[in-house]
Amino acid sequence: MIIPKAKKLTKAQRKEIDAIVGSFGCTVLEIVGVNRCVYAILGDETHKLMFNRILGLDYVSRVDLIESTHKLVGRKSALADHKVKVGAATVGLDGPFFMGGHCAVDPRNPNLYMETAEALKEAGVHALRGGVWKPRTNPYSYQGSVDAMTIAVEAKERTGLPLDVEVMDLEQLEIALDAGVDVLQIGTRNALNYSLLKEVGNRTAGTSTVVLLKRGRHIAPVDEFLAAAEYVVAGGNPNLLLCPRGTTPALDGYRNQPDESITPLIKGKSWLPVVVDPSHSVGHARYVPSCCLAAIAYGADGLCIEAHVEPSRGIGDDPKQAVTPEVFAEIISTCREIWPCRYEFK
Repeated sequence: MIIPKAKKLTKAQRKEIDAIVGSFGCTVLEIVGVNRCVYAILGDETHKLMFNRILGLDYVSRVDLIESTHKLVGRKSALADHKVKVGAATVGLDGPFFMGGHCAVDPRNPNLYMETAEALKEAGVHALRGGVWKPRTNPYSYQGSVDAMTIAVEAKERTGLPLDVEVMDLEQLEIALDAGVDVLQIGTRNALNYSLLKEVGNRTAGTSTVVLLKRGRHIAPVDEFLAAAEYVVAGGNPNLLLCPRGTTPALDGYRNQPDESITPLIKGKSWLPVVVDPSHSVGHARYVPSCCLAAIAYGADGLCIEAHVEPSRGIGDDPKQAVTPEVFAEIISTCREIWPCRYEFK
């Protein structure tokens, strides 16, 4: 990892470094951070002579050899001081970060999403979530609609809040980027879709677009989750949020096995912010507030919660697991109270 003295290498400096590492069969990837750019050496970076030649350049501050497989998302990465911003909010900096909205945006009832968005803004959320396309086990279930994107984007424009939308393939990725979606959500079914993760990283490199990566139900080790995140950051986008959302096998009575307790394990290995999804973890609205408090107590930087002004009129999972904006406001208030007492990994 090359850290320049200035915020960014000039074209001439970059050309010189590319020539040095290229002679050793390596390439350089520029990672654009908030405060500075860092340059990851991709390939066999153990060549001592290559390191010495780069260190001899008067515009290079230092070169770090990172032994971890998580070269970019690990705690010792040169990106460790990078802050992820969603709209005006810096995630985890001045209090818990909150994202909320429908499981599925219903094109037949656009006012329900608009009303929910306005109510959530009033409650104090920092960003909206809205299911435009839905991965379904049953091929005959509602799969979402591009019409839902129009509704979600209109809600974003009305409220001024950033928007989170899940994408599952390259076509949806292009539509979301063209629509100005602020947060690209990679759901549990695509958490190990490495081709998609690489493309998301590549196509959002150097932009303010944030990626929210959900922990797959089938992912067990923390290292596997972080390796998936590495694909996105290695593509050039360090604006990444890790989202535990429950794993298998399901705990009797809950939709999944709640995994908010994984947060300290993640933070012990990575600088990436953690935003927990309690809705999919427990699967029932009445349990969501408790799961939220547990997540913050474990050290989560924020929460992604399904919410609806009239859950019984929602589609997808909303009737059973969406909280009302009134309950959401209570969650925000209580989480802010316990924020100073949360666990912080040092």
